[in-house]
Amino acid sequence: MQQSAYYEDDTTLAQYLEFHYGEQWHGEANFPRGLARVAIDAMDGRRPGRALDIGCACGRTSFELARVFNHVDGIDFSRKFVEQCQVMARDRVVRYARPEEGALVTLQERSLASLDLEETAERVAFHQGDACDLGPEFTGYDLVLAGNLIDRLYDPALFLTRIHERLNEDGLLLIASPYTWLEDYTPKDKWVGGFQKDGEDYTTLDGLHDMLEPNFTLLLEPRSLPFVIRETRNKFQHSFSELTVWEKSRV
Repeated sequence: MQQSAYYEDDTTLAQYLEFHYGEQWHGEANFPRGLARVAIDAMDGRRPGRALDIGCACGRTSFELARVFNHVDGIDFSRKFVEQCQVMARDRVVRYARPEEGALVTLQERSLASLDLEETAERVAFHQGDACDLGPEFTGYDLVLAGNLIDRLYDPALFLTRIHERLNEDGLLLIASPYTWLEDYTPKDKWVGGFQKDGEDYTTLDGLHDMLEPNFTLLLEPRSLPFVIRETRNKFQHSFSELTVWEKSRV
């Protein structure tokens, strides 16, 4: 399968629905929910008006943010992911076939009510879109959250050097990423870090500082959040995402 089609695959969709709404695995907390909690805590008295969850995947973080924010826009490049987000917002329930072994699956049903999120559905809207080329209507946010996104963009610098334009004064940008740079998604000359520069190691965190500091100040020291994606009953991806929180600089 070409990587460009990976996030439109039914098996991948089922794995991500489980990642967002299903069981917790190997003792790790729900990652999409955890991202929202970190973001809400980081607001620390700021007005929770409008939030943008860019790379929202199956939407759990958007719903969690809507516990506090007046409105949340969730955007993802994958049509299938966005359709499932919209189903969950409309019907308050999603159903999917969770891969177990080979061709065997188990049918799963997850509801917003079971997650105490039913009331948030009125405050979210989901859209298919390109993080590197957002429409002009996506602006005026108090928070932008990019969860496990930047290392899957074809030109992350386009996102990182322009996203301040979408934020209100003192707005926050939260970035989480395992920094798994792959040329299948991002040409190597577009990587934010993970290579040698002038004979020295140049990390993604170095690149984030260089790209964001003209418009942002690092608000919180980087921290690592674990996440587990269940592929089948016997196979799991256990990874860590580095999380940074940036405050838009005053003009």
